[in-house]
Amino acid sequence: MGPLPKMSIFGYGAGDAANNLAFTTATMFLLLYYTDVAGISAAAAGTLLLVVRIFDAFSDVLAGRFVDKTYHKKLGKFRPFIMFGSMPLLLLSVATFSIPQIGQSGMLLWAYVSYALLGLAYSFVNIPYGSLAGAMTQNSGERAKLASARTIGAVAVGSFLGIFIAPLMKDGATLQPLFTTMTIIFAVVGTALYMFTVFTTKERVVREVAKVSIKQSFATLKGNKPLLLLCISSCLFLTGQLAVGTVQIYYFRDVLHSLELYAVMSIINIVLTFGMAAILPRLVRAFGKKHIYLGAAVLMAIGGLVVFVAPASTVWLAFTGVLITQVGILLVSMLVWALEADTVEYGEWKTGIRTEGITYALFSFTRKTGQAVGGALAAFALAWGGYTAGATQQSDHALLGIRAGAGVLPLVFAVLAMVVMVIYPLTDAKHKQIVHEISERRLIRINTSRQNAVDGGSTGTTGTTDADPTDGGSAGQ
Repeated sequence: MGPLPKMSIFGYGAGDAANNLAFTTATMFLLLYYTDVAGISAAAAGTLLLVVRIFDAFSDVLAGRFVDKTYHKKLGKFRPFIMFGSMPLLLLSVATFSIPQIGQSGMLLWAYVSYALLGLAYSFVNIPYGSLAGAMTQNSGERAKLASARTIGAVAVGSFLGIFIAPLMKDGATLQPLFTTMTIIFAVVGTALYMFTVFTTKERVVREVAKVSIKQSFATLKGNKPLLLLCISSCLFLTGQLAVGTVQIYYFRDVLHSLELYAVMSIINIVLTFGMAAILPRLVRAFGKKHIYLGAAVLMAIGGLVVFVAPASTVWLAFTGVLITQVGILLVSMLVWALEADTVEYGEWKTGIRTEGITYALFSFTRKTGQAVGGALAAFALAWGGYTAGATQQSDHALLGIRAGAGVLPLVFAVLAMVVMVIYPLTDAKHKQIVHEISERRLIRINTSRQNAVDGGSTGTTGTTDADPTDGGSAGQ
């Protein structure tokens, strides 16, 4: 299988840019929107984020099953969901950031329902989108390019929000028109980006079974140790990452009193992302994805420690800690999708059935769980500290709560994620061997089928006898 066309790589990256017009906007601003614009308490908002994101995690499993049992002759398994799910997803983002003034109970109900529906719609677009990478190529280097492309798309959106939108987050009482207008524009732009993804990407990996039964789906998950360990480690890492992403704007604004540094960080993020994307394939070839992941977790832990202990008066030191944390987050964000795609082949190697949908869904389920816990812990840290929405000066205890969310949480969960990843068994060399064995089995099945057809024709019998796709799976036990 040859290298991917550049247009396909660009198109795949555009899909995650569209994803993050909904996802990163919610990650960066939804808690702030709830507390400072809608007037929902930090504790109530934290509970909301936890409950709805856990619901989102289960939505991913449902979406994964729909993906595995669906197949379109022209568009394949994944692109139909992206094509037809994009507009509902982006319109629900508008509704999530447009809570009407209908009393505290009515506003909280609107927040729960709109955010839950947004998460459901996101699952039915993001699960197929993430699964698409594994169906485009089996080459580790090409997958690293796709992982880099989607990270560039995500960071481009996040940087735009950080440079142009975050500095406006000063007076929550005046921000509702901004959020409504912004999300409507994102709905138009995001739909165009999704369509670009649909028409520039192609599924090139051969599959034995187009529509997979639920029994076959879960059979590929059973005994997939690399997937299990990756899910646990990623869940822990995302807990720390989402805590940072959720509370970081409070850290710049209320602790450092330097909200303009959020824009500076976003600009540096762009430079770091393009720089790392350029060298990541070579780093993967030299060190392997697992070792780079471990190194990135160390960086996130060090950065979190610096953020927590740096005095507010030493802004340069605190900002350095933020940047170290971001380098770790960016590296893992680029690598984790290539690692997930590798576990698809591991499951196919063991069972003979390829199930990108349910594999990605389980992976996304655990990541959503981490996001739920991380976002909720960040909100609870604000509530524990006694954060007061709209106050010009927060109390020392409130500032401690913000520091804990921005520093302690990423430190602790990065270390836990690293401990789990140490025993991850699927190296790049092992993955290459697995792909080779899968290709050999497929060739044997084709040759056997052809020989049976010839033998059947020469003896007057009809029909062919394909080998059972699970016969070759014993080699992986």
